[in-house]
Amino acid sequence: MTEYTARRLPRQTGPAGWNAILQPRNILPQLQNNISADITIVGGGFAGLSAARRLHQLDPSLKIVLLEAGRFADGSAGRNSGFMIDLPHDLASENYAGHGGLEADRATIALNRKAIGFATDFAQDYGLPDEMFDPCGKFNAAATRAGDKHNREFATHLERLGEPFKLLDQGEMREITGSPHYTSGLYAPGTVMIQPAGYVRALASHMATLTNLFEQSPVTGFQKQGVGWLVKTPAAQVATGRIILANNGHLESFGFFQRRLMHICLYASMTEPLTPEQISTLGGQSRWSVTPADPMGTSVRRISGSYGDRVLIRTCSSFQPTMEASSKRLQSAGRVHDLKFLERFPNLPDVRMEHRWGGMLCLSRNGSAAFGELAQGVFSACCQNGLGIARGTLQGMGVAELLVNGGSEIADHFLEQPMPPRLPPEPLASLGANSYLAWKEWRSGKE
Repeated sequence: MTEYTARRLPRQTGPAGWNAILQPRNILPQLQNNISADITIVGGGFAGLSAARRLHQLDPSLKIVLLEAGRFADGSAGRNSGFMIDLPHDLASENYAGHGGLEADRATIALNRKAIGFATDFAQDYGLPDEMFDPCGKFNAAATRAGDKHNREFATHLERLGEPFKLLDQGEMREITGSPHYTSGLYAPGTVMIQPAGYVRALASHMATLTNLFEQSPVTGFQKQGVGWLVKTPAAQVATGRIILANNGHLESFGFFQRRLMHICLYASMTEPLTPEQISTLGGQSRWSVTPADPMGTSVRRISGSYGDRVLIRTCSSFQPTMEASSKRLQSAGRVHDLKFLERFPNLPDVRMEHRWGGMLCLSRNGSAAFGELAQGVFSACCQNGLGIARGTLQGMGVAELLVNGGSEIADHFLEQPMPPRLPPEPLASLGANSYLAWKEWRSGKE
């Protein structure tokens, strides 16, 4: 094909809470005039911004244009939980270990740590504070016997991998979290906890001094023009040599990987700032993060900094083939979040949720990425399979190395993955996926 038209543009569910709690920022320009570029990047999340940074590192002479459909950090990149995880984190497994084998997991860890190293270099160069980028590790928290068993199984797997960890009892978990809910925990030191909107804002601001970044400039299509491409937005066009699609699930909007990508919406709520009295009542540490021992359970973060002392609850999911969730879905998830919060913090009955939102994930049935050259001069760095920060960063690095160097260890890793398999036809896909998600969430119980 020589012409691709977007069938839909990104739409968000609820405000991006991480972005809403930050101070107002300087707005970057909208593309208003026709320009040219060597490489045009579509999407300003972790993959797109990392691709821009890596391209500039490899060849500063490249003329790079990055187009973000909305405001930077208002999209999916500013809507996740902020876990940049180094260890295996298979969301389809019982305990994150997955079924890839030790050598495959060691390779995954090594690649994830390349992404963490890349992000750490930026955080240090830019001077991001700990409230934005904190290499503090995370806890797998259990609240049931089944959860305890999952943690012990994961600990055994980490021991075989030679990875450090620490098992914690109920008293130690309460001392950290202030919550009586958790019966045990597993601490792993390699995860970096970030304020995702703050990180994305900082990276966008930095790259805007080195390349051409535009926001509120959705790509409505692109067509072949000579040896290059013409990328279209509502107000202007970019004549470009090559294109990087770093728009995750919206890759499918342009006709690529049709019926091969699963679009899952995850929901989150964030409290208002806790009062000094509530902080005293809660106890525990002022900053910590837990993922549930059962991958379909509830993630919780307590954050503190210039935006106050707050708690985030993230659970509930739905299969959304249109890549858009309804306000009714968000309200329903919010009621669950309120119950989960009180279950964990019964001594804080008066805390109100200030922000609620949904954020889209893109997964494939076999865990493969949507990566590589899709048409002559059109490349993809999409489908992060629920690990948006680490995998998005890694794919951005990999696609940049593919374009400039012809390949790399990172690029080869994704290029060697099999094609994501096709999904069942509708309405079977939606009925099956949502039934499965509901059953898995019910089965996770108190986790």
